[in-house]
Amino acid sequence: MTGAEWHARVECAGEVAGAGFLVAPGTVLTCAHVALDRGPLTVSFPQRPGSPAVPARVVAHGDWAGGPTDPGDLAVLELTEDIGIAPAALAPAAGAHGDRKLVAYGFPAGYDEGQLAEYRTTGPVYVSGEWIQLEAWSGHGQPLVAGFSGAAVVLVETGEVVGMVTAAAGGKGVLSGRMMPTDVMRRHWPGLEGLVPAPGSGALAARRRLRALVERAVRVGLDCDPERLYNDTIAGEIAPQPPPEGFDSLWSAAWFVQSELDDPAIVARFTDRLAALLGPRPAPRRTAPVWAPILIELGHSGAGEDLVCVQVSAYSGGRRHPVACDTVPYSQLRAYVQDRIDAAFRHVPPDADELIAFALPRDWLDWPVDRWESDPDDDTPLGLAVPVVVTDHARRKARTRHALTRAWQRLDNGSGARVHKVRCGCPGKPSELRLALTESEPCLAGFAAAPGTDRTREHFRTSVIAPAPVVVWSRRGCAAESDCADACPGSAFLDKLDAHAARVRPADLPRSVLALRRKAATQDGHWATDIQLLWDDPRCFTDPHEEGAHMRSPVAGTGVEAEAGAGARTPPQLDAVRPQLPPPAPRFPVA
Repeated sequence: MTGAEWHARVECAGEVAGAGFLVAPGTVLTCAHVALDRGPLTVSFPQRPGSPAVPARVVAHGDWAGGPTDPGDLAVLELTEDIGIAPAALAPAAGAHGDRKLVAYGFPAGYDEGQLAEYRTTGPVYVSGEWIQLEAWSGHGQPLVAGFSGAAVVLVETGEVVGMVTAAAGGKGVLSGRMMPTDVMRRHWPGLEGLVPAPGSGALAARRRLRALVERAVRVGLDCDPERLYNDTIAGEIAPQPPPEGFDSLWSAAWFVQSELDDPAIVARFTDRLAALLGPRPAPRRTAPVWAPILIELGHSGAGEDLVCVQVSAYSGGRRHPVACDTVPYSQLRAYVQDRIDAAFRHVPPDADELIAFALPRDWLDWPVDRWESDPDDDTPLGLAVPVVVTDHARRKARTRHALTRAWQRLDNGSGARVHKVRCGCPGKPSELRLALTESEPCLAGFAAAPGTDRTREHFRTSVIAPAPVVVWSRRGCAAESDCADACPGSAFLDKLDAHAARVRPADLPRSVLALRRKAATQDGHWATDIQLLWDDPRCFTDPHEEGAHMRSPVAGTGVEAEAGAGARTPPQLDAVRPQLPPPAPRFPVA
């Protein structure tokens, strides 16, 4: 749903009545029970923050009789002004079947900014020829409640609308509901004719191409008279004339072409003319991932040696969404984290890049959190399902975040990254490492040995404090007690890492390490086996509405206290937390 500004919130007298979505310039669809007989209506678009609400009126509706099981629960709203937002793309509901994830964006009580609900269809059979039944994607998702009526049901893979939420099943704990599929919506309002291609038709691909061209034209500011473009297209053809008021935008012309022209050849000619005006498409510019991280903060608890402080938050849209904060026995830690990660995904937009970040005390940074199971019912390691990174609690200080942000600004200008290699035999002085990480080109530190070994402990501490935005090592590392020979496995790891990092932008490292972990899981002896990635970009964890949230949290407090010398403790029940994993690495001394 990248750039899906067409999601709408429908209000009556300042109160949220439901949701809707833009299907044509100045035209919004919603449920009849949301808009009919409700008084003055306004429509706002929360994906465009700061935009004012626009007055609207009902111009058409289905033959809805007023009951929750009556058909025709559809209303068409006309906005009083053009808001300059690209309409939603509609698609046949047949493409939603087969266990494909669907998302609805509604406005339940207490969430004026909106909330996402993930669902799937229960099958291709229509209920009374009017609805398709929906069931929750997971057992802990957002239910379809009041505020979701009229929400577009979007196919995550393509961002296309396949239906509209009309009802919830009701009953506490019931995560199901109904949607009106696009072909039924077209039956109740003929204005959708031409906007919903028939399943399996070539019109779907043609419509996607036209839509992509119009989006590109708007993005680059193409100087184009939409009425002249249309008239040149239909010259000499028997085709509808432009509306008397003309086209107020290229989107209006494209919508008219798709809905009013019956000849696919004329539609294709309009599309080709627009493509010619745009010229060759420039080579795509690589953009940084739009990370929407889930942050799991673990820290020492002062309540007992068998307890750990846990705080879980999700970040999206420049906001922090607190999920959980508790003190948990070590024996229950993994199950607790699994459950809260699942809950946190409710705040992760489908179009964003998911990321799991563990903020840990320094003596826990070697924990194999990427090998924790994804779910109680899925033993897939978490690090093989999504990008997983770690970071140090002590780096959450404001001064350190400032330094990290400046380091990332330097890294953004490059296409790859150089690794400062901390080898076993000649690591140099820690002060030299600090200078290299703060003043020279490399901002990444790579370690041949695990950070807890005597040879690299101080160097690792230096790289964390410097601060290096990225630190990479292998948990198995070089285990030699003294200077190793030429065939050092740690040195081989660093050489492979350096060659890999040179081809990957630092912002993409979580994703590329995910690919490395997946490859290592299928190949014995792969160099990236047990790779650990400390990756810390403060720009992913910003919340302008809550300054210093983590510094006030009990987890952050215990982490900072531990680093200050409160005394680190290795959990006595660590093996119970991570069964079937290798023994814990040597714990790090407190800095």
